[in-house]
Amino acid sequence: MPPNASLTTLNRSITRCRKCARLVEHREQIAAEKKRAFLDWDYWGRPVPGFGDAAARLLIVGLAPAAHGANRTGRMFTGDSSGDWLYGALHRFGFASQSNSESRDDGMQLTDCYISAAGRCAPPGNKPMQEELDTCQPFLERELALLEQVRVILTLGQVAHRQYLRAAGWWNEFAPRDRPAFGHATVTQLPDGIVLLSSYHPSRQNTNTGKLTREMWDGVFSKAGKLLRRL
Repeated sequence: MPPNASLTTLNRSITRCRKCARLVEHREQIAAEKKRAFLDWDYWGRPVPGFGDAAARLLIVGLAPAAHGANRTGRMFTGDSSGDWLYGALHRFGFASQSNSESRDDGMQLTDCYISAAGRCAPPGNKPMQEELDTCQPFLERELALLEQVRVILTLGQVAHRQYLRAAGWWNEFAPRDRPAFGHATVTQLPDGIVLLSSYHPSRQNTNTGKLTREMWDGVFSKAGKLLRRL
């Protein structure tokens, strides 16, 4: 079976998941009530599957869908300011066909890049519970198995960093003091040959306060490109 066919099957199972009652209630309530600016939208209101190139060497792992972003549009990092930052950088560094990501039907294509997340449903307050992340973990585990060409993992935020280590098996493999530490633009060479690159998440909390600047953000993608060229 071609890799994209297996990913398609996985993504279908992701969108049907109803295991976390709190998240199901929240995502569906948001989809029903909507935001005034998006009253003409038919909200997705389901778990959001991964998106991108099945032969990607770069895998980006985010936190979870935004209530009026991916929970509305049905595509990772699409329809909110974090997505503007992400797809803008992906376009500048040759991974995305366009800089604006507005809907599933906007023609966006990714090259050598796949986007996933630790959680697949929009959580209240943008804060998924650990047990909810644990429930989602098998989806990320399966993606890691299917995306056989991945060489660089970019984790956006400390939670995504931790959940990738859990899904990949490194959380328990390393002693706590030896686990790859999270830090902006930090690079760790893992024993399996994968390079782990971490970054602050492009949330408004980080971008509006200057904790994450455009220069810092572009620096991460410049570093990712250099790592891929060496591998």
